[in-house]
Amino acid sequence: MDSLTHIALGACVGEAFFGKGFGKKAMLWGALAQSAPDVDFIAGLWLNIPENLLAHRGFTHSLLFALLISPVLALTAERIHRPHNIRFRKWLIFFAAEISLHLLLDAFNNYGIGWFEPFSHLRFSFNAIYVADPLFSLWPGVAIIMLFILNSYHPRRRFWWRFGVIIPFFYLGICAINKVKISADVKEILHEQAIPYSRYFTTPTPMNNLLWYVVAGNDDGYYVGFRSLLDSRKKIAFEYFPRNDSLLAPVRDRQDLQYLMRFSQQFYTVEKWGDTLVFNDLRFGQILGWQYPREKFVFHYFLDRPEGDNELVVQRGRFAGWNRSELSYFIRRIKGD
Repeated sequence: MDSLTHIALGACVGEAFFGKGFGKKAMLWGALAQSAPDVDFIAGLWLNIPENLLAHRGFTHSLLFALLISPVLALTAERIHRPHNIRFRKWLIFFAAEISLHLLLDAFNNYGIGWFEPFSHLRFSFNAIYVADPLFSLWPGVAIIMLFILNSYHPRRRFWWRFGVIIPFFYLGICAINKVKISADVKEILHEQAIPYSRYFTTPTPMNNLLWYVVAGNDDGYYVGFRSLLDSRKKIAFEYFPRNDSLLAPVRDRQDLQYLMRFSQQFYTVEKWGDTLVFNDLRFGQILGWQYPREKFVFHYFLDRPEGDNELVVQRGRFAGWNRSELSYFIRRIKGD
């Protein structure tokens, strides 16, 4: 999830955990604990871009990191707030719960998270909710504002932390159900349309959980399309993109390429844009692909340009070309064919 959502949700959990009297202090500790795994952003100061892509949501999002950092935070909080009547065990459970919640939520997005780093580079990604979904983030955002306004002993504080925790997790449950439904539909459609594939994935398009991005294929190439849960027809208008591995021959041994291929989990294609060699990671979607099926992919990395040209590689095309007309079309597509 995005950083602001982690902070707001962490604060609500802190309030829930410690209750009246200690609430606002616990909210600050909860926000800090929820932010702790994202300390990996510092790695971008010295790592090159492909290395940083793998470092993000790597070791600091692992179970080992959670085991190491939880007692450190617990000891720090316990010492800062002396004298108090809170047992160290409670501090420890609190921080472990907050950090574990962060690791769980990040696994629901499409970036991937290394729970077992550094022992295994396997990345987990449930692809069930977009990284910034307002229907998940709104409730803890409103709740944290109210909790900071109310005094520490106000009787309505319990209502607001429940508002900020229960509703988003209820929505997350709906997202998981939507994921199961869309995956079942896509498997049936792939079979009926005779699409050859050895791997596939589905993931929500920006800011919603109704319109889903679908990629299916093999080492030769991938079929890309979109399906709304509100579509009436069991059909997807796929576009085929060859993988073009042969274009990588001149750069096959480069370390940055090896990192990119590992990061993409094999969902990539290669293209030539004029004299520029481009690596596409298909997992992050297409730029307005629901309207323009042959559009560029959001994540495109220039293999033969200076690193500065790739600084915003993950975000490069996420909202490129959006305007009122495009937004209107997007909403219509969400509503179904």
